[in-house]
Amino acid sequence: MTTTPSFPAARAAGCPFDPPPAIRSLQEETPLARVRLWDDSTPWLATRYADQRKLLSDPRVSADITRPGYPSPTPLRGGSISFILTDDPEHARLRRMVTAPFTIKRVETMRPGVQKIVDDLIDEMLAGPNPADLVTAFALPVPSLVICQLLGVPYADHEFFQDNSNVLINRETGPEAKAAAGAALGEYLDKLIGEKLENPGEDLLSGLTERIRAGELTRQEAAQMGVLMLIAGHETTANMIALGTLALLEHPDQLALLRETDDPKLVASAVEELLRYLHITHNGRRRVALEDIEIAGEVIRAGEGIILANDIGNRDPDVFPDPGRLDLRRDSRRHVAFGFGVHQCLGQPLARMELQVVYSTLYRRIPTLRLATDLSEIDFKHDGSVYGVYALPVTW
Repeated sequence: MTTTPSFPAARAAGCPFDPPPAIRSLQEETPLARVRLWDDSTPWLATRYADQRKLLSDPRVSADITRPGYPSPTPLRGGSISFILTDDPEHARLRRMVTAPFTIKRVETMRPGVQKIVDDLIDEMLAGPNPADLVTAFALPVPSLVICQLLGVPYADHEFFQDNSNVLINRETGPEAKAAAGAALGEYLDKLIGEKLENPGEDLLSGLTERIRAGELTRQEAAQMGVLMLIAGHETTANMIALGTLALLEHPDQLALLRETDDPKLVASAVEELLRYLHITHNGRRRVALEDIEIAGEVIRAGEGIILANDIGNRDPDVFPDPGRLDLRRDSRRHVAFGFGVHQCLGQPLARMELQVVYSTLYRRIPTLRLATDLSEIDFKHDGSVYGVYALPVTW
């Protein structure tokens, strides 16, 4: 049995878009292996695509973070548990209450509004300083504005919730600081819920107040769901916009394909390939076995933790030939960037639509967009649960 020193492993300095070499070696040699976490626990790490899909859809595998053996990426803090870290039927009960706004049909009605947000921010960037930081000028405001409109959160408060979100997703933040940030966001969303109980609107949080009045949801549950959607709704997409742009600038032949097309199918294909190629949630999906499970020539015992490393799963050569190559024409729709099974990402239709609008607009509106610094000078987010760049200096 092989035990690697730690997980997540460090990415190679010269390959910022690739999974760590040590994890690639495991996929080739020991696809189900023990790894060591911050607390010296040794859960199983699944690196092959097929094994990940099997485990993510196996009812003998639990997402409940409170179960003994769950491979938590950081020390647990007090407070409410997000519904995505629970199992059915509780998970299904709460998820049903926020599913409607994220259906493909509903999301498509938002596309013109997202297009206006993107165009307006590009106008502001072109009228402002050159060079500019793409993260602060564009990548972060786009999804922040979108999720604020969807939830009914004032965008004027974006610095508050972005700062606290950064504390929560940073692996190096201590438990006390995380608890304080979580409490601040919880109080903020609870206050908004209270306001919408008095004066409901047409937004998602107002919809949750109807559930509260009907006795289907507690106010605390509604606030916690709001925190989850607010953080997830801007952090992941913002990093995909910036990191995707950097990847395209480093692959000018692929950038040219996207910049010069007006084919929505190619744009959609490009989004799926970038999601496969980059996969920014590099902590993996975390689970714990409820029963003994035989898989990949090993037996995962009941109570043992499991980590599904989606970034390397999306680089499995048995599913995606020449997986280290960025190919926007590739059929990448089977990627596991959004997970798989009942816990797969609720907001994936919204994320896809936002990325389609961004990737089909930014490079056509600014065809000379390029880095304003060397790749070696870019500061990557190795310390967070969401991978990306802290800043992306660009010029045109």
